[in-house]
Amino acid sequence: MKPDIHPTTHETTISCTCGTVYQTRSTKQNIKIGICAACHPFFTGETRFIDTAGRIDKFSQRYGSMNARRAAPKLGKASAS
Repeated sequence: MKPDIHPTTHETTISCTCGTVYQTRSTKQNIKIGICAACHPFFTGETRFIDTAGRIDKFSQRYGSMNARRAAPKLGKASAS
């Protein structure tokens, strides 16, 4: 290995929000993560459904219907020029 080109590594503690703690080596110290292999649904086998219906309702309330509405043609006197 060439000297002075590699980053320094430290003993690191990785903490997840679920409470799991991992010990490893990294260039950063004391890393905090939001999801890990102990609590991720892919690894645990749990099925979590996202509230898509609630999101769609919220979008519809905010922006209205997604169907385009055509305005009735304006009928009136044509300008006589």
